[in-house]
Amino acid sequence: MTRARNRELMALIPVALLLTAGFAAVFAQDHAKLGNLSLTYGAYFFAVCLATHIYLRIRLPHADPYLFPLMALLTAFGLVMIYRIDESLARDQANWFVFGLVLFALTIQFLRDYEVLERYRYIIATAGILLLLAPRLPGIGEQVNGAYLGVKIGPISFQPSEFAKIAIVIFLASYLRENREVLIVGARRILGVTLPPIKHFGPMLVVWGASMLLLVFIRDLGTSLMFFAAFLALLYVATGRFSFVVIGMILFLLGAWFIVATVPHVHDRVDVWLHPYAEPEGNGYQILQSIFAQADGGLFGKGFAQGLITVPGHPNQALLPAAQTDTIYSLIVNELGLFGACGLIATYLVITARGFKIALLANDGFSKLLATGLTAVFAIQAFVIIGGVTRVIPLTGVTLPFVSYGGSSIVANFVLLALLLLVSNRARREAEEETVPRGRDEPLGAPA
Repeated sequence: MTRARNRELMALIPVALLLTAGFAAVFAQDHAKLGNLSLTYGAYFFAVCLATHIYLRIRLPHADPYLFPLMALLTAFGLVMIYRIDESLARDQANWFVFGLVLFALTIQFLRDYEVLERYRYIIATAGILLLLAPRLPGIGEQVNGAYLGVKIGPISFQPSEFAKIAIVIFLASYLRENREVLIVGARRILGVTLPPIKHFGPMLVVWGASMLLLVFIRDLGTSLMFFAAFLALLYVATGRFSFVVIGMILFLLGAWFIVATVPHVHDRVDVWLHPYAEPEGNGYQILQSIFAQADGGLFGKGFAQGLITVPGHPNQALLPAAQTDTIYSLIVNELGLFGACGLIATYLVITARGFKIALLANDGFSKLLATGLTAVFAIQAFVIIGGVTRVIPLTGVTLPFVSYGGSSIVANFVLLALLLLVSNRARREAEEETVPRGRDEPLGAPA
């Protein structure tokens, strides 16, 4: 697989060049001069990526050669945009990037046999649930814009849901691999709709109930939607029954409608989404400014560092609130235009396609479901934040993977990437070695 690793190396070179060019463009706008600092940043970035590439060449020679360069591209893009907003935030993000790569390497080092995760699925699930509930614990929980998403312990602050998503996916992949047969064999068709057996309908109701409780408890529709959608994706791959997905979506919509009607904070979020002009200088200010910024960018954008994120003459008054986190996509559209935004979305789509290809190549059930779940939760997270700032869905506090500012987000997503590459390495190796026995499970998917 030397050829695959060579492709990975060659893909990292233009990424480093793009980061260098991005910093040069920002410096040209901010300082009206070009120095060698952009070249220094580009060299440092390439050196870190090169060290990671060498490690992958040694430890995972068969892994997908495009995933790491694509993730590096998103990270480089985020670093440039965050530096354009605040230099100190960009330095923090760069430090988190390096720490994320260290954790990425450690995950690969100690989880080469990742199927060991199946043995500890209930411990992992418990840890994931505790992480989700942590923001509501007195003394450490943090409330941001009415939602409980953060935890602050001394000087350390992070979003536990970023790590919880990985734990929940591992549990669901393990559980559905073991119990998928009972969901298929006992299914019955009623009025043309395939329904799972009543006694095995419990898991769907439990996950549905958990997502509804999550919606009420931490008051965040995006996180709840992300987890339940990932579960439905896994359920479909495990059973091959699209009707199960339809039933699940109907349950989620009914539950969300009831909670929107009865929980004031969630109702306010949806009301702002539907009627932002009702309070243009109050609750609707952020979403309206987000839309205006995107419209102002046009097709080709205003150029790096040309967009306004604060009110002229009032540097402490935000014109585009939370530009480094919630609305960073709006800033990208404003400065790079619709073409730049389409390039960013295309990158997420290619990552999603590569992730699902890994799932298709995997021979055993757990690997297939794990790759599907990790890819789905990554893609859905990107959809939730982009959909929020474009008013497709209510705006949430979920971060744009690898692009938004946030240490917990970038670190957790590098762990997610490590797990995907572990699955890819095994799947691609077995695909090349025809004599290697297939995994312990049959390929997932039920007959029609």
